[in-house]
Amino acid sequence: MDEPTPASGRTDELERFTFTDDGPWLVDRDQLSWSVGLPALRQSIRRQVPALTSRRRIPPLGRLGVVTGRLAVALGGWAVRDRRAGGQRSTAGLSRRLRVAAEHLGPTYIKLGQIISSGEGLFPPELVSEFRLCRDQVPAEPFNSVREVVEADLGRPLEAVFASFDRRPIAAASIAQVHAATLRTGEEVVVKVQRPTIRERVQQDLRVMSWIAPFLIGRIPVAALANPPALVELFAETITEELDFRLEAENMLDVAEVFSQLGQRGFVVARPHPELVTRRVLVMERLHGFSFDDLEAMRAAGIDTEAVIRTGMSGFTEGCIVHGIFHGDLHGGNLFVLDDGRIALLDFGITARMTPLERSAFLRLMLCGAMGDVPGQIAAFRDLGALPADTDIDDVIRTLGLDQAPVDPTTLDQEQLVGEIQRIIKELLAMGARLPKILMLYVKNLVFLDGAIATLAPDLDLVGEISALSMQLVTTHGDRFAADLGVAVDDFQVDTNAIKASLGVVDDSDDGLTYRELQARRDMIRRRLESRR
Repeated sequence: MDEPTPASGRTDELERFTFTDDGPWLVDRDQLSWSVGLPALRQSIRRQVPALTSRRRIPPLGRLGVVTGRLAVALGGWAVRDRRAGGQRSTAGLSRRLRVAAEHLGPTYIKLGQIISSGEGLFPPELVSEFRLCRDQVPAEPFNSVREVVEADLGRPLEAVFASFDRRPIAAASIAQVHAATLRTGEEVVVKVQRPTIRERVQQDLRVMSWIAPFLIGRIPVAALANPPALVELFAETITEELDFRLEAENMLDVAEVFSQLGQRGFVVARPHPELVTRRVLVMERLHGFSFDDLEAMRAAGIDTEAVIRTGMSGFTEGCIVHGIFHGDLHGGNLFVLDDGRIALLDFGITARMTPLERSAFLRLMLCGAMGDVPGQIAAFRDLGALPADTDIDDVIRTLGLDQAPVDPTTLDQEQLVGEIQRIIKELLAMGARLPKILMLYVKNLVFLDGAIATLAPDLDLVGEISALSMQLVTTHGDRFAADLGVAVDDFQVDTNAIKASLGVVDDSDDGLTYRELQARRDMIRRRLESRR
């Protein structure tokens, strides 16, 4: 049999993956030695999570002493000074002290803070704002340490692989840092290098967190539905897979393959190197583009920023409900826009993967939301793990008042607004509500898209876009949805009033709703809440 030519190999690669058109090497997924056994490895890591987060009688005592000491300083200072002030000042003071404690405690706690910093709407705004300050405040490892990790994992001197390797990293995060380099064969690459002792530190810190978390329930006013033990469990599920870069490289290939199958050619994923991927080192193609918030540069380059947002909304949603996989950590540092308007995705350490049952529940959640089917939405939330399995759907609807006509929050005064929020949170907690990993990652991404729309497309008609996207998905994947759900979707109709209600707008008119108009309403509500505080 004739060997495939480079041209035919490139065609096959681009048909299978959403890569750049002319990459530095070919990726033949069937020939990647580093990918052997990864499904079993992924399952093994997941099975370790309960052991890491179970509350032990005796945690690592040395680390426990350091952590409890830092937390005692933070909580003691808050109790003596900020707590007495009450309201927003109390929450802001506690948030600042917790952020300072996290920075002192090192990479694991900074990583936890970074996850919280993306949780706008899930955590108090003061806590989110504070932890955003530590997103890029992780000191870089000395270059000698970087060299040792690279040479140990690749089994060769650094100079045998790279013609150049920048000593100063492009970015230094909690788990790893990223360096620009050039291979000896001439290709520009990015090299992600794991911090040398991070694996041991993470496992130690998870045991300490699991031991401390139950003591914090009800004692600090920043946890909301993501109570401390649940947050530790979610964090453990997220961070343990990040510690093996072979899994991240597989995530890159899986997402690029899914986008290709969906025809989502508005996305680009960097190619991982066919040979230079290990547990602690990941060499990938280097991409260049515009920062996601660089509106002026994109418009000067002739890029349609509203089209960029539509690509983001469509690809993110379609990947979730059709294949059950999506990039789980969208933020400005993890993606940029190429000069042709395509979105380049980076850093696949956190990638959400749904089980078939989770994907079915998520699909029902999306379709029922677009149709205004409240019982269907509650059932989907339950099946995703947000409510206990034996939850009575009708009881939830009655208790939360979802069987009543929706109330426009802008018509409530300060006391009514705060009282309603407190009532709903209290009722949800009494029902045993929690925030499973899939939903938290999805909501985090929605928060990022919300901010991206504010910057790149503030006059986009949100109701119109969501309606059009919903109909397009049902039209394209109706047969598959029907098979997955066991019901016909021929009569699917978008309920624009339900979409508006999900955005906090009670309006029976056929008018659209731009992001700018929605933000004005949010600002009004925020001012009322701040006035109440």
